[in-house]
Amino acid sequence: MKVLVVLVLAIAAASAGLLPQIAPVHPRDRIRKPTINGRITNGKNAVENQFPYQVGLSFIGMKGSWWCGGSIIDNSWVLTAAHCTAGASYVTVYYGATVRSSPQFTQTVSKSDWIQHANYISKTVSNDIALIKTSPVSFSASVNKINAIASSYSTYFADLTAIPNSVCQKTYGYLVVTSKVICVDTSNAISTCQGDSGGPLALDGTLIGITSFGAEDGCEIGLPAAFTRG
Repeated sequence: MKVLVVLVLAIAAASAGLLPQIAPVHPRDRIRKPTINGRITNGKNAVENQFPYQVGLSFIGMKGSWWCGGSIIDNSWVLTAAHCTAGASYVTVYYGATVRSSPQFTQTVSKSDWIQHANYISKTVSNDIALIKTSPVSFSASVNKINAIASSYSTYFADLTAIPNSVCQKTYGYLVVTSKVICVDTSNAISTCQGDSGGPLALDGTLIGITSFGAEDGCEIGLPAAFTRG
């Protein structure tokens, strides 16, 4: 069985709607007390330059501020989750850091420079994908486009195993877990968690997913974590 590697960064937000167990891996419910402490639960420490394609994203909107992750896919494009860009006016992109508070450099981008999927639906977290256009960056050992295993803007990463969508649907329902979603097993309490939204999931050097949602009851209870197919 192939093993996926994921890195993450966000804060769980309860999602109103049809299936109360679903929650985007997003910090919006903590806008009064912003924090970037959320990360993969029970993951492994990343080393310097291990995930040069991972960026941190600090969003600001009318309702406050929140953190997500993203992947460099070109020298002027970052891929992330639509539930991260939704409602935001600006984002600051943090490049090239193993310690989140110490990036190599940052860029601030307005919402006019990103593309959110036109059919994103917040209740079911459908089409949870967005692109952010940045000024061109120069690639280096610490900043590069994704061409390796997936990670999150943080000091942690995790090896995860995919499960059939039919299994995942037993938890979240078929309206949420569609063919556009990849689910992974978290029964060993290793999972995406707070601060992980928008971060990459990769297999054999290829980006295959974007961190999207998990169970609102918590990161370590063993319910599947889900990703939008890349």
